Amino acid sequence: MRRTVGFFLAPAVFIALLALPLAGLSPAAHRLAAVMAAVVVLWVTEALPLPVTALLGAAASVVLDVAPAKEVFAPFADPLMFLFIGAFILARGIFVHQLDRRVAYAVLSLPWVGARPARILVAFGAATALISAWISNTATTAMMFGIGLSILAALQSRTAGNTMDPRYASALMLMTSFAASVGGLATPVGTPPNLIGIGFIRSQLGVEVTFFQWTLIGIPVVTVLFGFLAVYLNAVGPSGVRELPAGGELIRHEREQLGPWTTGQRSVALAFSLTVTLWVLPGVAALIWGQGSSIYLALSRRMPEGVAALVGAALLFILPGRNGPAITWREASEIDWGVVLLYGGGFALGVLSFQTGLAEAVGRGLTGLLPGHGSLGFLVASVVLATILSETTSNTASANMVVPVVIAIGRAAGLDPLEAALGATFGASLGFMLPVSTPCNAIVYGSGYIPLSRMMRWGLALDLVGVVVIVTLVRLLSPLVR
Repeated sequence: MRRTVGFFLAPAVFIALLALPLAGLSPAAHRLAAVMAAVVVLWVTEALPLPVTALLGAAASVVLDVAPAKEVFAPFADPLMFLFIGAFILARGIFVHQLDRRVAYAVLSLPWVGARPARILVAFGAATALISAWISNTATTAMMFGIGLSILAALQSRTAGNTMDPRYASALMLMTSFAASVGGLATPVGTPPNLIGIGFIRSQLGVEVTFFQWTLIGIPVVTVLFGFLAVYLNAVGPSGVRELPAGGELIRHEREQLGPWTTGQRSVALAFSLTVTLWVLPGVAALIWGQGSSIYLALSRRMPEGVAALVGAALLFILPGRNGPAITWREASEIDWGVVLLYGGGFALGVLSFQTGLAEAVGRGLTGLLPGHGSLGFLVASVVLATILSETTSNTASANMVVPVVIAIGRAAGLDPLEAALGATFGASLGFMLPVSTPCNAIVYGSGYIPLSRMMRWGLALDLVGVVVIVTLVRLLSPLVR
């Protein structure tokens, strides 16, 4: 029904906005407003695949003479596009060689975890969040989902009298989804909205948020949110039993099945470690020698994040794997190109909105709607808006829609938009209440262990705490990215 509505509503909105006289807009901005309104409708209703909608919006901007093709498609060659590509190829190498499973079972096998369901829940979530900081939230959820189902099956089969509380199964499944979404906030490459927000902040505010600087905010946000998640899910999803030997036995068995480290796993670990080092090195140099030092400037200029990701990805084609290189082009080409194109199209529309003056006009029009005065009220409103929108559409589309508008509103209101832009970027990855909010939620909802009402109640609690945590930590730590 939603897709059907989108097919009819998008062209209707497009035609209506083209026909209406929009005072204060240039002809190019007027036409772009019609295009972007139709794109937003298509994104929210998912009438077309999200990447197709982004490409269609960029193409329509050229057809309607909003800007020349060379300008419209320039963001598709933005350096962050290559950070996406390089990071995705590295993540693909991790997946192909099952390095992610090795990390997951290593965490679950820690001595303190044992066979206690409460500790298994926390360790399982910690492994999920750790992996999700580096590879796609959806891929992490898909991988950990299978591991979680295996753990549940073993625990339930060994529970005498079938006394395990069914809420524990819901908690473990939702931990899979929620921890993956939360963990993605730790690093710029953890989830696409992070890079989308960083791109708009750099292009429109002139603030370069490095990999290291992002983690100074992202890691504390993840730490606090995961701490709440671990306590909350253990409280609302008790297992009903204190200890089950089957849990420890299963995890030990699965880890043993992985066998010794393979050549491919060592190669991927080496390439990944080098890439992370190159990502973090400029930030470390800035701390030691200062941002004006020749060492920091040389590292930032010659080894930006996108180049470091491509160097690491290229190493996978050189280092040895099973029967050749650690990754083949056939394997590497299976990365999520849709997200890359979605980022490029969304970024192109955002840049055009500033070039044509549309963003400024929208900002002036929405300034009066700000709740309260000052930067704090603006920050709260931005995070809440991004969170609400992420409940109904993908977090990537949410970031593409909200971050440019937030920047425009801040400028029109005479406020520093950096805090609000960061808050909206983080907020776009919230949205835990519905199966349609994220692919992660949809995957675990399919398990049959999660009643919809339970997902909504527990997800709402995490949404509310997430807004508070993001507002507080962005307010405290945003000076670190200046």
